[in-house]
Amino acid sequence: MAGQLKEVRNRIKSIQSTQQITKAMKMISATKLRKAQEAIVQMRPYARKLQQLLSNIVSNTEGNINTNLSVARPVEKVLFIVITSDRASCGAYNSNLIKLTKLTIKEKYAAQSAKGNVYIWSIGKKGYEHFAKNNFKVSSTFKDIFLKLTFENVQACAQSAVKAFENKEFDAVEIVYSEFKNAATQRFAVEQFLPIPKIATKAGDKKSDFIFEPDEDELIAELMPKILNTQLYKAVLDANASEHGARMTAMDKATENANEILKSLRISYNRARQAAITTELTEIVSGAAALQG
Repeated sequence: MAGQLKEVRNRIKSIQSTQQITKAMKMISATKLRKAQEAIVQMRPYARKLQQLLSNIVSNTEGNINTNLSVARPVEKVLFIVITSDRASCGAYNSNLIKLTKLTIKEKYAAQSAKGNVYIWSIGKKGYEHFAKNNFKVSSTFKDIFLKLTFENVQACAQSAVKAFENKEFDAVEIVYSEFKNAATQRFAVEQFLPIPKIATKAGDKKSDFIFEPDEDELIAELMPKILNTQLYKAVLDANASEHGARMTAMDKATENANEILKSLRISYNRARQAAITTELTEIVSGAAALQG
């Protein structure tokens, strides 16, 4: 009985220590989330308007733009830029991104996958570790971006993807990331990066009339890479905020679960202690009765 009591006490101490860790991780994630949320909230309207502007221009110029970035061609090789986290303890965040990537490959690029023509650039260590372990063609060039999250580092990734698309190393580029909604909610999304998607128009819709100054080709050639850089940077900021939100929520749930386990263990401990006391009293009474007899 004494051994059982000691075991329960050790478990209670262990869970209390774990609970202190989960509380600390929750507070750290909450602090980081506040900064990450401010960054994406400020960035999102600007990035969306630029992306909408670019899609409008591509949709309304009817192929007059002298660039290869908007030209759709038969897809033989496809690149996925998958944005995961560097660290664990964020619930199902990374696994949902990985599942979405695999599902998209299966449903949309099954033929290319069968030929071994699906490539992955992972931003974040967790995605890289999984895809490398499962024999995907994955690059580690940009996996450490979150160690120093700056526009310049993300821009290098975007420019590499654009250059590879222009050189016909890839025929399509997709971004897999999580769009931040709030601390408890993320929307996992696949977004076409290249070729630049066009906006679907209905019959009879008026086309936007753009006036280009100084020159259409020159202006678009200058704008397109900058807007694509901003698009990828927005996705990375979304993912960064989503990661901290997911971790904060996961650590909050872990703390609550620890409380439930502690309640159960304390009840078990009290029952075991009461049983031990009852047994000792019974033995004392029995011994006294035997002596009197």
